[in-house]
Amino acid sequence: MELDRSKAGKLKLARRAFTLEFKAEVVRHKLAENLTFTQTGAKFDLLPKLVQQWEKQYQAGALTQDAGRRTVSPEQAEIARMKAENPRLKMEVSILKKTAAYFARESL
Repeated sequence: MELDRSKAGKLKLARRAFTLEFKAEVVRHKLAENLTFTQTGAKFDLLPKLVQQWEKQYQAGALTQDAGRRTVSPEQAEIARMKAENPRLKMEVSILKKTAAYFARESL
């Protein structure tokens, strides 16, 4: 666990992130071993409430690879591509301006 100091000077734990595969594996283990939420949480160092939430998600089919993916319209995909390309193009323009200024000084 990583500790962090908040603005008030109190210590707080950094939030952990878990992959969908890990969540599904924890739930499958709980179901296969017929464990309680508390037993499963203790085994994997998790809060029982978290295991309970993951089991609900697992039963609803939300812990699959496709669960977190949204459908994206062609327009949204084009906007995302342009937003990613924009910083690169700005950098290229900046380099070209500097190069032009350098050669303009040299020719004087």
